[in-house]
Amino acid sequence: MQQPRLAGRYAKSLIDLATEQNQLEQVYADMKYLQALCQQSREFVNLLKSPIIQADKKGKIVEAVTMGKVSKMTEGFNRLLVQKGRESVLPEIVDAFIEQYNEIKGIHKVKITTAVAVSDELKQQIVAKIKAETPLQNIELETAVKDELIGGFTLEFHNNLVDASILRDLNDIRKQFLENVYVQNIR
Repeated sequence: MQQPRLAGRYAKSLIDLATEQNQLEQVYADMKYLQALCQQSREFVNLLKSPIIQADKKGKIVEAVTMGKVSKMTEGFNRLLVQKGRESVLPEIVDAFIEQYNEIKGIHKVKITTAVAVSDELKQQIVAKIKAETPLQNIELETAVKDELIGGFTLEFHNNLVDASILRDLNDIRKQFLENVYVQNIR
């Protein structure tokens, strides 16, 4: 069950507290760690969402997994979530925190999907081109590989999509043949 409003509220509270305590960067690093943990371990996320496992056991598991890897503030926040019965929302809270942090710092997330892996040099060139062509200056580049694109790339940022892939070109040609617009013009 997705709860974006609840996650946003908890994330905002944590950002405000971390800012007040001058620990925003440390808590951000903790959230990046938790995000990577949730993305890599589907079992961890399922454990958090399981109604069968009791809250105290979930709390002990979360504490064991994060022991020494996150700050005291994040440990306390995780304990609070378990006490309030909101541990199942932790992955969403982490994502909301990172989004809000990026908004505060003016960091723009850009995702590029290609048919083959992109080298670090090409990533730097892409970031430089985006900075030159758009008002976006702080860019966090995320890459993905999908072989079905065949060639070219797709670029996503701020709910915009630039699709310069061979797959899209082939789909456009297929659509033209299916509509058969040229036969009508001959008659």
